[in-house]
Amino acid sequence: MFTRIMSLITKEFLQVFRDPRMRFTIFVSPLVQIFIFGYAATMDITNIPTAVYDLDNTKQSRDIIRLFSYSKYFDIQRYLRNESDIKDVMDHSVIKGVIKFNRGFAQDLTGNRTAQMQIIVDGTDSNAAQIILGYAGTIIANYNSRILQQRGEIFLKRKDIYPVVDLRDRRWFNVNLESRNYYLPGVIAMIVTLMSLILTSMAIVREKEIGTMEQLIVSPIKPIELILGKIMPFGIIAIVQMIMIATVGVLWFNIPLRGSIPLLFGSTFVYLLTSLGIGLFISTVSSTQQEAMMSIFLFYFPAILLSGFAFPVANMPQWVQIITIVNPLKYYLIILRSIFLKGVGIFVLWDEIVALLVMGIVVITASSLRFRKNLG
Repeated sequence: MFTRIMSLITKEFLQVFRDPRMRFTIFVSPLVQIFIFGYAATMDITNIPTAVYDLDNTKQSRDIIRLFSYSKYFDIQRYLRNESDIKDVMDHSVIKGVIKFNRGFAQDLTGNRTAQMQIIVDGTDSNAAQIILGYAGTIIANYNSRILQQRGEIFLKRKDIYPVVDLRDRRWFNVNLESRNYYLPGVIAMIVTLMSLILTSMAIVREKEIGTMEQLIVSPIKPIELILGKIMPFGIIAIVQMIMIATVGVLWFNIPLRGSIPLLFGSTFVYLLTSLGIGLFISTVSSTQQEAMMSIFLFYFPAILLSGFAFPVANMPQWVQIITIVNPLKYYLIILRSIFLKGVGIFVLWDEIVALLVMGIVVITASSLRFRKNLG
């Protein structure tokens, strides 16, 4: 039995690596994706293109503009002269925000009246707009606090007249709040999922198309041996890809790996039971490679969207959150991010690992039974 399985494994490896395009897909595309996510796909917002429309043009308005320009979040690129210029730069997406001061701003401020200014933000990207408004609100709040403190010292001759809260934040797990540290472990899950699905389903469907599946059926190979010989090579390839991506992430992008490496390998192996099983199931319901590819993406994209890779599951509607319970990718992402960023162990992650193990056993068993039925 071992000899027959090893022969099938060797055959699959030879068939995969014989094709130059497949070698590129397996070894180069994961590296391309991690570099794209590492450098381009970031949610950190800095150097926001900003314009200023200052009708007051006083020391007070210039002080606030200086606070914006000195921060790393805003890049003052234009000073507008007319009201119509605001619409023009917004329509052409030249800038993302406008800082506007009306006449009388400094007069109201020095006259102990409420001084009003305006922050105009491009709300096309609602998440980015909220972040930009948060940055602007923090800068104005700090300026307002400083002004009130100065007024207390000048008019009341007391430095303690305006009480303040000294807030000091402490970041755990991701000290610099870099979105790269959050997303790159998720790239492992994306690559492992996609490659295991494609390689498993396409390899079996290809056997159907070229007519060699019948030869395997009449050969003295048991169905369980055929299943193991078909899926084990792609599980090994997925593990190798996980090692490649993790190594580049840690050594090139300085992603912290605080957890247990054996736990990382063990949880990946458990997750592969599910992804390989789904790939095996797709191969049983597909007659051509085109059908298999369409079925893969019908599963893959919803799984990514409902996994918490980019959008928190807690923000989704309740009925959608119920659907995510049966999404194995969600649990694998939690495990990966916890191992990389938090360094937690199996006693914290055992819920997710058990959920993956149960789903993996169910999926691989059901897919194997259907595969054996198709062979019969």
